[in-house]
Amino acid sequence: MTISLDRKERVILRKLRDIKKISGSHSPSPSMLRGVAGVEAKHDFCYLSNPHATDLFLKYFRKDFRNTENLRRLVEFYPSQNRSLALKTGKAIGVSAKNIFVGNGATEIIQAVLNSFVKRKIIVPVPTFSPYIEFVPEGVRIVKHELKQEKQFRLNLNELLADVSKERSDAVVIISPNNPDGGKLSFTELNKLLSSLRNLPTVIVDESFLHFAGRKIESLSRLVGKYPNLIVIKSLSKDFGIAGLRLGYAVMSERRVSKLLERGYLWNISGFGEYFLELLNNSDFLREYEKARLLAIKERDDFFSALAKISELKVYPSKANSFLAELIDGSKAEHLTVALLVRYGIYVRLCKDKVGLNGEFIRIASRRKKENDYLIRVLKSIFRAV
Repeated sequence: MTISLDRKERVILRKLRDIKKISGSHSPSPSMLRGVAGVEAKHDFCYLSNPHATDLFLKYFRKDFRNTENLRRLVEFYPSQNRSLALKTGKAIGVSAKNIFVGNGATEIIQAVLNSFVKRKIIVPVPTFSPYIEFVPEGVRIVKHELKQEKQFRLNLNELLADVSKERSDAVVIISPNNPDGGKLSFTELNKLLSSLRNLPTVIVDESFLHFAGRKIESLSRLVGKYPNLIVIKSLSKDFGIAGLRLGYAVMSERRVSKLLERGYLWNISGFGEYFLELLNNSDFLREYEKARLLAIKERDDFFSALAKISELKVYPSKANSFLAELIDGSKAEHLTVALLVRYGIYVRLCKDKVGLNGEFIRIASRRKKENDYLIRVLKSIFRAV
């Protein structure tokens, strides 16, 4: 027996498919689901964030804007321009501002980088974050470097280098930890890879999930001076729990930063985003954030231990704050996602549209322990009822 849907749930499934067409290769945001009768996303295990860090941000926001006049100034007046924001970002991460481009979320940066610096052919390991395929400019050939399922979708450096040599590409993308599987390369491995690719025009490394990888944070940002072809992209949405602020940055050569700014991006960050960059330079905030970060990692690891005991799922180890899970009992992933959403208000990421995934896969975000424990109980209940 496998998971099945009743008549009402099958109707909702068709409506959700229609909404999915509007959102493209990304999952519909929870707000897009509100118009579907019988659907309420009470627990968002689809979008990736650290709720403990969100709590911390709101704590500081309420304190700093207790005086509504301060909030009025934030809303009424123009924020700083990109180069000024780069100064605040650079101070926070220990990188020269001349090497920093601040973006309205990582997706804006990805689009800007691909359209400005990829000219002929790009190698993209798959499965991965879809904008690295979607935003490649017209006329540029995409070579999909397939990560092997039997090797848990882990990137093999020698195989990647062989593909780069064979294809004679001018750009390559590496996401570490990767999305959706959470695979990570060590700093030593990445440094070795950069050395081997030093003659390639563009190497893009996405570190958006790096803060979930472990106690020690080792970013490649400080190697941009050594490798001028390197572009390091970092979303601030996931680890700091501020997806609604739309904020990220990239570290690259001074020449490339100047080239991007010549094309616009003068006031691409809101005053709320600028306020957050100021928080990144607040020692009290950072001290509290470190506790929130380490708590999220512990809860993620505990969540994996519990998920791995569910025999109907094959759950891949992850250094991000989510898990790629394959249904191995014959059930359809689409049926499980609808059952979770309609019956329990739990929203997970259906991976049917992920390039490079063949099978029945979902992605499950790690939330607070209480929510994680609830999802474990629900999954066990659903599979027991089959």
